[in-house]
Amino acid sequence: MIYKRSSALFAEAQKVIPGGVNSPVRAFKAVGGDPIFVKEAKGAYLYDEDGNQLIDYINSWGPMILGHAYEPVVQAVVDKAQKGTSFGMPTEIETQIASLAVAMVPGIDKIRFVNSGTEACMSAIRLARGYTKRDKIVKFAGCYHGHSDSFLIQAGSGAVTFGAPNSPGVTQGTAKDTLLADYNNIDSVQALFDANPNEIAAVIIEPVAGNMGCIPPIEGFLEGLRELCSANNTLLIFDEVMTGFRLAKGGVQELKKVSADIVTFGKVIGGGLPVGAFAAREEIMNHLAPLGPVYQAGTLSGNPLAMAAGLAMLTAIDNDTALFNRLEEKTAYLHRGIKTALEEHNVVHTINRIGSMISVHFSPVAVIDFKTAAQGDNETFKKFFHGLLKEGIYIAPSAYETWFITDALSYADLDKTIAVVAKVAQSL
Repeated sequence: MIYKRSSALFAEAQKVIPGGVNSPVRAFKAVGGDPIFVKEAKGAYLYDEDGNQLIDYINSWGPMILGHAYEPVVQAVVDKAQKGTSFGMPTEIETQIASLAVAMVPGIDKIRFVNSGTEACMSAIRLARGYTKRDKIVKFAGCYHGHSDSFLIQAGSGAVTFGAPNSPGVTQGTAKDTLLADYNNIDSVQALFDANPNEIAAVIIEPVAGNMGCIPPIEGFLEGLRELCSANNTLLIFDEVMTGFRLAKGGVQELKKVSADIVTFGKVIGGGLPVGAFAAREEIMNHLAPLGPVYQAGTLSGNPLAMAAGLAMLTAIDNDTALFNRLEEKTAYLHRGIKTALEEHNVVHTINRIGSMISVHFSPVAVIDFKTAAQGDNETFKKFFHGLLKEGIYIAPSAYETWFITDALSYADLDKTIAVVAKVAQSL
């Protein structure tokens, strides 16, 4: 495939946008080459500025669970836009989508909408601190909760240490209140509680990790977190920005039968428009202004276009009782096909999958946390990425990102993908 126009557009973009992109992973820095500029998309396919058709496995990093340009969502946005795009005042549709979300997700009574997953997670942490009157939080190495200061922290010299900022601009003062634990390692969390008694406001986690590749929780891990948080009067926050309304109607809480105290959402809940949300029991949510002392606000929060898109998306998901079975079956089919193709050519790999999330790690060890994810062969991944791209298959341009399966994918699309993997595997 030829990407002449994409390369030219990237050169122009770099003159006026830092790095030529508005989110770093889009720049192809991890895989080399120039990013692809998309012109339009429909169903399971992207169409770039050079006229190439690509089978899409990132789906806008998760929201397009029913495919690109899904007609009910598009029509809802068009209809709403004709009546005005923003008011800065309450609208009925905010209550409608809030009521539906609360009905779909277990353990929540109230929800507040914001404009991104980053904002949702940032607000959830502030709410947890205000509710518990404590300062420290626990996060997990390799989990991403957006780019607010509290989350841009890397592990120190050991598990029971303060974090250290891993982005300039994040202060040591902020970093000292973020404690690092290891994903799928309950002992590392226990050690932090032991070292910081009565100081931890919240534990925040991607209950299924998606930012170090797809990494499901091992048996008993989420249950152990729930027990630890309950025993220490600490709030458990599930960052379901990726997994909410994707792995089940009620997200991981429903799938794994583990209750969080606060849940954050994004991606699917916005139907492809910029939306985030956070939700909890009434007693927690009532600490938010204007009812309580914890301040949070946003001019475009509850934007009518975003609410219309999200309501149409959640309604479609709620009404389709077979959706998650179809997605599971398609993802399992793809898993089997890729596994066979790589094994036939003796390519060292491991594949993680849960629901409609899947990732291929070029590693000989089981990938259960950031340390094991980092053992993957990035050079092999680069060859794999560009090999697939050359044949019209688009996956995330990073070894540390999950693939997202959309219901719009046909089995013919999956068979083509498997065939391409088999072809590329010959040269890995």
